[in-house]
Amino acid sequence: MMHEDARSTTSQTLSQPAGLFRRLGALVYDWLLIIALWFVQTALLLPLTGGEALPQDGIVHWLYVAILYLTALGFFVFFWHKKGQTLGMRAWRIRLLDEQGATPALRNLLLRALWAVPSWGLGGVGVLWMYFDPQRRAWQDRFSQTRLILENIK
Repeated sequence: MMHEDARSTTSQTLSQPAGLFRRLGALVYDWLLIIALWFVQTALLLPLTGGEALPQDGIVHWLYVAILYLTALGFFVFFWHKKGQTLGMRAWRIRLLDEQGATPALRNLLLRALWAVPSWGLGGVGVLWMYFDPQRRAWQDRFSQTRLILENIK
């Protein structure tokens, strides 16, 4: 009985996609948290360089950049997998679901994170695509078979 109620609630919310301003609000909130994590990581790495600035080229630089990228990727994938939403998405009442209304598989989460880069990076054209898509999906939604929906207030 509970399962049917949950499914009907999910089906109802699937018709309410998250709009652009909610997406932006959640993204800003999340990136502030990621930047804070980057500060902590950098502070922990500085003693390894003798307190000097991190190198601007070479293998150490590229390892550092890789750590920063993996931190951002890990942040999003961890929270999406664990609760279906990041901390920013929770604050803005957005939830990530697959096309069946469940938490997306890890493969879909990785695809979503990777598609978000060109979607936002090309001047946001991939995100603005939601205004042309009948289901209001951005590129990262379409290509990862996921969607962002508004969460009901309890």
